[in-house]
Amino acid sequence: MTVRNNEERLNTPEVEPPVSAAAPQQQQVAQPKQEESNGLQFVTPTEFVELPSRGKYYPDTHPLYNKEVIEIRYMTAKDEDILSSQTLLRKGIAVERLLQNIVLDQSIRVNTLLIGDKNAILLAARCSGYGADYKTQVDCPKCGTTNTHTFDLNELSSTNMTEGRRELSVTETANGTFITILPKSGVNAEFRLLTGEDEVKLTKTAQRRRKNDLPDTAITEQLKIAIVSVNNETDKRIIEQFVDNMPAFDSRYFRALYADIMPTIDLIQSFVCNECGSDEEVEVPFTADFFWPG
Repeated sequence: MTVRNNEERLNTPEVEPPVSAAAPQQQQVAQPKQEESNGLQFVTPTEFVELPSRGKYYPDTHPLYNKEVIEIRYMTAKDEDILSSQTLLRKGIAVERLLQNIVLDQSIRVNTLLIGDKNAILLAARCSGYGADYKTQVDCPKCGTTNTHTFDLNELSSTNMTEGRRELSVTETANGTFITILPKSGVNAEFRLLTGEDEVKLTKTAQRRRKNDLPDTAITEQLKIAIVSVNNETDKRIIEQFVDNMPAFDSRYFRALYADIMPTIDLIQSFVCNECGSDEEVEVPFTADFFWPG
C-alpha cells in the first residue's frame, strides 16, 4: 500500500465552499485575520486548502466530515520558531506542531486527518512560508548521479479514487471503509484509510524494532492497522493471524489497490539528469530542505 515511510520523510471552522481543483497552494486566499497592537493592524492572511478526500472518509462526528476544504493561515516568524526548536526536533514533532498551529479550527486535531489531507496542508504551508520552488538533491533513477533539482510545488495536484483497472474490485461502504475480495485466498477484506495517528504509530514501531535489532515488519504492521475485518470477523487477533499468513500475492494486490484508491497529493514530477540526460518521473522527496531551505 502506498503508505510512505515518513520516518525518512517528514513526520509528518466551518469553511467556505470549495474552490478550484488546483494544487493546495493555489487555493483562494480567505479574509485575513487582523490583530491590533498600539493602534497598528497586523494582517495574518489565510487560505482554503482543498482536501483530497473531500471529507468523504471521516466519521460524521469529525469536524471535517463532508468538508471539501480546510482553512489555514500563512506561516509566520513564530511558526519558524517551532520549526527551529531543538526540543521539538529531537522529539520528531516539530512539523506536526506547526500544522496544528496553522489550522484555524482548533477542534481539528491534525493527527486525526487522513494522510493525504495532512500532506495537502503540509504542501500549502510550505508554499505560504517559503514559496513553491523546492530545491533539493535527487538521485537519478537511471545512473545514480546526485543532482540538485528544483521542483515546482504549484504543479502538484490532488488525486482521488482511480477509475482504472481495479474500479470493479472494491466497494465503498456507508461508513467510509472499503471491501475487496483478495484474489488468491478469496477472503473478503474490509479496510480503512490510514490517518496521521496511524502513521505515528507505524513510525514508533519501526524505531522500537530497529533499536532492539529486530527485523522490519512495516508491511504487516500497515496491513494489520488498515484491515478492519476479514470475512466479517472484526476480532483483532483473527485479523493479525490472517495478515501473518496472508499470501504474498494477496498482500501485493492489496497494497496496489490501496494506492489506487487513497485520496492524496500526486507527488510525481519530471526530472532530467544533468549527467546522463535521462528524462525520468520521480517522486518529490520530503527532505530537510522542505521546511529548512538553505
